[in-house]
Amino acid sequence: MTLQITRASLQDWALVREWAADEGWNPGVSDAPAFFAQDPEGFFLGRLDGEPVSAISVVNYSDTYSFLGFYLVRPDQRGLGHGLATWRAALAHAGGRTVGLDGVPAQQDNYRRSGFAPAYRTARFIGEVPVAGGTVAGVVPVERVDPAALAAYDGACHPAERPRFLASWLATPGHRALVRLTDGRVTGYGVVRPAEQEARVGPLFADTPADAAALLDALAAEARAFGSERIAVDMPEANPAAARLAEERGLEPTFETARMYTGPIRPVAADRVFGVTTLELG
Repeated sequence: MTLQITRASLQDWALVREWAADEGWNPGVSDAPAFFAQDPEGFFLGRLDGEPVSAISVVNYSDTYSFLGFYLVRPDQRGLGHGLATWRAALAHAGGRTVGLDGVPAQQDNYRRSGFAPAYRTARFIGEVPVAGGTVAGVVPVERVDPAALAAYDGACHPAERPRFLASWLATPGHRALVRLTDGRVTGYGVVRPAEQEARVGPLFADTPADAAALLDALAAEARAFGSERIAVDMPEANPAAARLAEERGLEPTFETARMYTGPIRPVAADRVFGVTTLELG
């Protein structure tokens, strides 16, 4: 049988999400619509006799930047070249853009051979954040904030503007988005969402550790409201204050990934990134 590689639909991606859950990635329950909102042409499946055996996403954010994720092969079909064939076909979608990814340690040497260079490590921190009663001062629902101001804040923390993704991510049913305001100015924001296991926090962007702490506490309370006492947040070592915040809140590091790029990216406010949005789309 010959592997056939085609673009995937949003409906197709439900199976890929199951594969990701089986790998222990703890995907969000309702992530896919926001992923597809950014670039519906950036999702690919490899099929044998019509049956999906491999997957990957290469999502274009701008004329200069793409992000690769969901690089998966069904366990019974590994070692047969299907993953590499799917990888090569999907990367063509990025054209000449710089491509980023978050790679697990076992695959990082393979990514280097494909032209990716490491930028920094990210650790997933998991645990139960103590939640005080009442609201957290200075933290408000996203609906109370000018969307343009929030989009500008997000853009400073990411290698490309992503208005389509952001609009969908903030409005996805089940996602709880909160903003930190100081004297009427946005000084951070974060989102928490239901997932297979612990609730996932991402992004967590903030001007200062105090802003990030206020948001994390409020997001943990939101997670409790939809039934999850434990949260997971992917924190980059490029911002040492992120790991300190995790330690202060009793979160424990679990697995690591490495952010890697094929070329240059525009400047990012790394000191504001306390938690990346997703490992799948950056």
